[in-house]
Amino acid sequence: MLSLVRTRPFQSGPGPLSPGSRAGLGAAFVLLAIVSAVELADGRPANYIALMVAAPFLTAALASWRIVLGVGLAATALGAGFALWEEAVALPTTVAVAGIALGTAIAVATAAVRQRQAERIAELSRLASVAQQAVLRPLGPQVGSLSVAARYISSTATAEIGGDLYEAVDTPYGVRMIIGDVRGKGLDAVRLASIVLGSYRHVAYERADLRAVVTDLDRAVARSVGDEDFVTAALVEERGGTLTIVNCGHPPPLLLRRGAVIPLEPPAPAPPLGFMPVVRPRVERLEPGDRLLLFTDGLGEARRDGEFFPTADRAWRLLGHGTVGDGLASLETALVEWVHGRLDDDIALVLMEYTGSRAAATVAVPSWEVGAAES
Repeated sequence: MLSLVRTRPFQSGPGPLSPGSRAGLGAAFVLLAIVSAVELADGRPANYIALMVAAPFLTAALASWRIVLGVGLAATALGAGFALWEEAVALPTTVAVAGIALGTAIAVATAAVRQRQAERIAELSRLASVAQQAVLRPLGPQVGSLSVAARYISSTATAEIGGDLYEAVDTPYGVRMIIGDVRGKGLDAVRLASIVLGSYRHVAYERADLRAVVTDLDRAVARSVGDEDFVTAALVEERGGTLTIVNCGHPPPLLLRRGAVIPLEPPAPAPPLGFMPVVRPRVERLEPGDRLLLFTDGLGEARRDGEFFPTADRAWRLLGHGTVGDGLASLETALVEWVHGRLDDDIALVLMEYTGSRAAATVAVPSWEVGAAES
């Protein structure tokens, strides 16, 4: 579902060099080779060795301090070699070699500071991703009579972290699901999402009416946010083939049935959680094979060249085949291709399929009556 930091800018320990370190090392040695070739072509005295000080600074932008030190020592040794090549070492040449050594020391210090900061940022990103994984538990593959799959698509290149949320629980009142979107990003959004999900996981088992669940969640949000913060959410309940939906300012779910895509708009609009929504349920009768897509507004806002992703037009072709997990994988692939890999907002997706009413429970035959039952 979620991943930790995908890329690291340097290799801090032993092992293969990172792409950044290889790039910095290659650029530095290309520079040293060019300066050396110019010096050899120009002949004595050495006029250009001072340019070698750029090599460790160029490496410091991408590589670890150890690699910067190695490049700096190579540049200093090369500069000293050209200085000793002269018949008599001149003062400007001596100053140039000393400048390379001093520049190396500064570049090493700069790389060490940058490396520590990058390690701290990477660790914070890892902790944030772990925190979100704890908030968003994996769904499915089966919840009650529903096949369920979920995906979280992050707009952030380094770590998937945001305020989109989802959950599905099998309660005495049927299978209940929620999908929501917290205003904002980062750890504050994850904190509020965890509050909403923590409250939902409790009240979904306690309240017989989805409107009462909404009221409890609204109170939890109101106690935890400022005046301008809110959470859009859609709550879904499936009980015996009857689907009930309440919507608090969230994009309406899409019902996929026999090749048709039906937006399940609420009977009346309601504000998000945090603004005391008064919701009116929408009730639908499900048929075996029906699929329902729940999503956050990042899907509706995904666009390229000003043209929005045609979710409703392509939903059946993308989501109506294979398992629900296959459908979400197809949707994500098509979406990323549409926006050329550049999303403006995180997207949470939940796809469920109604497989029919639960089979009646069979009474287990005690082991000592197995022979009698088979005869």
